[in-house]
Amino acid sequence: MRRLAGGVCVITGNTESGEPCGLTATAVCSLTADPPTLVACINKNTRLGAAVHAAPVFAVNVLSALQRPIAEAFAGLVSGVRGESRFTYGEWYEKQAGAPLLADCLAGFVCELDEVVDRSTHLLLIGLVTDVYLTPHESGPLLYVDRQFVQSHHRVDSHDSLDR
Repeated sequence: MRRLAGGVCVITGNTESGEPCGLTATAVCSLTADPPTLVACINKNTRLGAAVHAAPVFAVNVLSALQRPIAEAFAGLVSGVRGESRFTYGEWYEKQAGAPLLADCLAGFVCELDEVVDRSTHLLLIGLVTDVYLTPHESGPLLYVDRQFVQSHHRVDSHDSLDR
């Protein structure tokens, strides 16, 4: 599976007490176009995994190659950076309660939790997309393959569009 390249995203939400939480994930994909729905797979032993039922809104932030430090912080690869301190990496805001969005991510998807599938160590979050935010970038998306972050050479610019 480590040979299967994936786009790097930060999945975010809020705990029951309203604290932001998030993690780095590569298992994110489109499920249906009508209605716009996506799937995000997260480890259930994370703060977000524990919070997902209490706060039924989550966000998927698609990272650019320039945002590798953010991916590393939310993956737990930066020493001493845990919990809310991960949000000191990047500029974050909330368009809807419970869905922290990265201001300059390639794309941000705000989702209402539709269903959770519990499978072994992970939860499959099925989310109905309620809002989409796009940002033009000079760099391509950040990818993860063979246990390392790599840069795509595809440039994402303002001429790209999203069909919904």
